Order: sequence, then C-alpha cells, then structure tokens
Amino acid sequence: MAPTTELVIARHGEAACNVAGIVGGEQGCTGLTDLGRKQAEQLAASLAAEHAQQPYAALYATPRLRVTQTAEIITRALHLAATIDPDLRGPDHGDADGRPWVDIKTSFQGPPQHSPDRQYASGSDTWYEYLDRASTALGRILARHDGERILIAAHGETIEAAHTLLLGLPRNACLRLGFVTDHASIARWQRPTNRFGRTIWQLVSHNDTRHLRPRHD
Repeated sequence: MAPTTELVIARHGEAACNVAGIVGGEQGCTGLTDLGRKQAEQLAASLAAEHAQQPYAALYATPRLRVTQTAEIITRALHLAATIDPDLRGPDHGDADGRPWVDIKTSFQGPPQHSPDRQYASGSDTWYEYLDRASTALGRILARHDGERILIAAHGETIEAAHTLLLGLPRNACLRLGFVTDHASIARWQRPTNRFGRTIWQLVSHNDTRHLRPRHD
C-alpha cells in the first residue's frame, strides 16, 4: 500500500497590519504583534510534538514578513529549515498595499473574491490570478512530495486556494462560499491509498486552533 500524503497549512500569527486593518503587502506588513508571536510559539510547540512522532519531510513558507517570522519560530521548534516559495505569497496588492482595507473594499464594493476577474486596485492581482498562481505552486509542491508529510506556513488565502484545488471547486466558487481561517490555525489534508489502490483527498480538519487554548494545570 502506498504511503499517505499529508498537507498541513498553518496560517501566520496575528500581525500588526491585521490589527490596524491595513492591506499587508510588501509595504503594509510590518510583522507579528506580541500576541502573534505567542500564537506562533504555541503553534510551533504543537507541530514539534507531531514532528517528533512522525517527521515532516519539508517546511515551506511565503515571503511576507508576518509569515517568515512565523516560520522562523516553527523552524526553531522543529529543527527543519524553511524553503521560501515566492509563488505562495499572498495576492499582489498593487496600489492598495499599505492602505486601509475598509477604503479598498468600499471602493471595490466588497473583498477581492466578490469580483474575482477584476483588479481591486491599480497593479493588483485579480482573485483569479492569485488563485491560479497559488494553486499551481501547491500542485507543484504536492507532486514533489508525493507520499510525504508537508508543512506550509502561509496565509488564509493559501488555505482557500488549497481547499479550492483539492475539493475540485470551480474558480468562481468564491462567489458563493468562503473559508474562515483564524490566526495560527491549522488546515490538514490527507491522501491515503486504500487496499484497492484508490486514492482520495480527505479534509481532516480546518481552522483548528486547539493548540491556542489556555492550558490549566
């Protein structure tokens, strides 16, 4: 029986741009808050416990500062170097970068997913362009690590792209559904092979934040 492929995507901890409601591209992202670092440490401790029992073959991260800071904390806990994949970065925001999201969404009459074939700012990705780039990058990583456990530190949008890809959803599914992803949450997919040689992707968990709950002795 072929080994099970497992994909775990962890969203970054709370960032200053999230708290301020600022579009967090290369300019707008100034990194994690103190709470975000604590969240990343709790996330890393949980992942390290898993890693000790069943090691991850690879750790990938996106290049945005809040993600690289989260990945650095995970790297120290797992003793596993992170590969930065630029194609996994969040949407390119163009002129929206560093501006308040409320202004961008008011002008665009909603988030990027609501008009997925249009730019929400000059020089930005459309949602479809982002989704195509992220899905291609995820597919490439999955093909490279077939039968292995893969960990990706990324964005909420990355989780949305993974779900769209592995659920086989059409690109325009964003017009009628979405996925809530909290900071430092985990989404987990597995692809086992049964005794008949059939494989199927299984969504094991989404928005798992159990590792962030306070512990009582």
